[in-house]
Amino acid sequence: MARPNILVINPDQMRADALHHLGCEAAYTPYMDALAEDGVSYRYAFCQNPVCVPSRCSFTTGTYPHTNGHRTMGHLLHDGEKNIFQLLKNNGYYVWSSARGDCLAGQDKEWYKKCITTVYGKNGPESMKDEGRGEPGSQRYFSFYRGVVESDHEDGLCHDNDYQWSLGCEEFIRNNKGDKPFFAFLALNAPHPPYRCEQRFLDLIDETKLQKRIGTSKPENNKPSAEYALCQDLGIDGWGEENFVKIRKTYLAMCAKIDNYIGQVIKALKDSGQYDNTAIFIFSDHGDFTGDYSIPEKAQNLYYDCLSNVPLIIKPPKDWKIEKGVNNNLVELIDFYATAIDVAGVESDHTHFGISLKESIADKSKEVREFVTCEGGRLMSETHCMEQVEESFGIEANEYAPRIHIQQRQTGEHTKSTMLRTKDYKYVMRLYEDDEFYVLKDGEINNEINNPEYADIIQDMKNKMLKWYMETCDIVPFEQDARFTDDFYLASLDTYAPIKLSGVMRVLMKLTHSDFGTLSSKLIKLFRIDTNKYSNK
Repeated sequence: MARPNILVINPDQMRADALHHLGCEAAYTPYMDALAEDGVSYRYAFCQNPVCVPSRCSFTTGTYPHTNGHRTMGHLLHDGEKNIFQLLKNNGYYVWSSARGDCLAGQDKEWYKKCITTVYGKNGPESMKDEGRGEPGSQRYFSFYRGVVESDHEDGLCHDNDYQWSLGCEEFIRNNKGDKPFFAFLALNAPHPPYRCEQRFLDLIDETKLQKRIGTSKPENNKPSAEYALCQDLGIDGWGEENFVKIRKTYLAMCAKIDNYIGQVIKALKDSGQYDNTAIFIFSDHGDFTGDYSIPEKAQNLYYDCLSNVPLIIKPPKDWKIEKGVNNNLVELIDFYATAIDVAGVESDHTHFGISLKESIADKSKEVREFVTCEGGRLMSETHCMEQVEESFGIEANEYAPRIHIQQRQTGEHTKSTMLRTKDYKYVMRLYEDDEFYVLKDGEINNEINNPEYADIIQDMKNKMLKWYMETCDIVPFEQDARFTDDFYLASLDTYAPIKLSGVMRVLMKLTHSDFGTLSSKLIKLFRIDTNKYSNK
């Protein structure tokens, strides 16, 4: 059989409980539900950072955000940083990507070409007509709610970027000649806010079946200061439940819209006879509050399940053994990296921390992880980690203004923090305020960090976090440093000695480099080098 193709569909900001087969009765996601029946859907898949760029830098490298310094929206993959696009391209895959990834720098054309064979850049209309934000000062202004999108097309769709990119992916699949296996990465915008959608998808959502919203946290719940600050500064706490219903219904409609595009792409695979030999991965980079805790959108250092628990559906190649349906194992998005290269049959070109899900796909009883993690925030001193908006853009008019102001304060709301979650408990270490601890069967309502009943469990989770940090805190490149040669020593002495070595002396040093210290001492005495002058060197 030919090497398997790999298709990744990556919606932005989709929470796991927005899918019908994962328990959301109001959701309309028939294509993802069908793929879960034909493959595996992980109920407990978690992202490694609750915002876009660091999460994507993590799952495309198989490393944690802290490993290579990816905790901010402003730091893409570093120049030359090893990633799955480049790895598969170097191993014979044709790499196709939509014009959105939030990890690769497109203006760095030489490196970009090393990672991507073809980028599909056709975009939709610059703006879509919706109900608008409302007036500044109104509760709607920072709610991200925009309402119904008008369509000028017979299909009832606004032919936006997601429409164009999905169509481009479908055309690529149908036109594929099979000369090379392909790795197609279809990154999409929705259901990322603003919350707005066409009427045809809103009509699919039964608002009477919406899940109960988690209400505003009270002071006695002892929650993180970022949550209280967001709730206050966004100002939608008392907006009215009917308005939160609109947000939640519209969000599910956006998920239904994405599901529709997923169905079209999968149909292209089946029509062209490539479905069986294509591994399909569908997962999001992180979730969305959608009104839970009276907050819309996301936050850069909060880790509730609505933000960190994401869909992960995998339909493996036909020759893989599979136990179909919902899988209750704890997994992380970095496991995508390990599983994808397992599908491709290639070895990673760098140390990574993902676990291939091949055994778990074959047998649901195979445990993958004891715990999962998520991390974010910044140190007080890391002012370069603050999100910025150009003043000319008008920061106060930006819907992210409250979040940006909070991140720029030096009062601790932005604190660096890390979550460790098991099936039963969630622990969050926070540098500048109380930690968090939740008994998950009781929901993430009351922070029980100071409850002595859980002291031993909390200490055990702290110990696990310390060991995990030690195992993952850095990686050593596979390649040896090519500069570490005999000339490294010679160049050092040439630089700092007040003379130039003769050719003979250089040969002597090469012959005796194993006793470099002894030879250096003799040279110092011979040429009467003033060591005090070069002691700082």
